[in-house]
Amino acid sequence: MERVTLRIPKQQIEEVERMVDTGKFPNRSEAIRSAVREMINEQADDERQPERRGWAKV
Repeated sequence: MERVTLRIPKQQIEEVERMVDTGKFPNRSEAIRSAVREMINEQADDERQPERRGWAKV
C-alpha cells in the first residue's frame, strides 16, 4: 500500500472521526479508502452510463 498525505477541512475530518467512533469504520484510513473506492465505482458507472452526472471536475 502507498501512503498519501492530504489536507481535509477540519469539519470533514470530524465527521470521519464520528463514523469511526460509532463503529462504521475501524479507523480514518479505512473510511477514506472506502470513500475513494466509492468514487472510483461511481466514475466507472458514469463511464458505462454517460447520462449520469459524475464527480465535480475542477
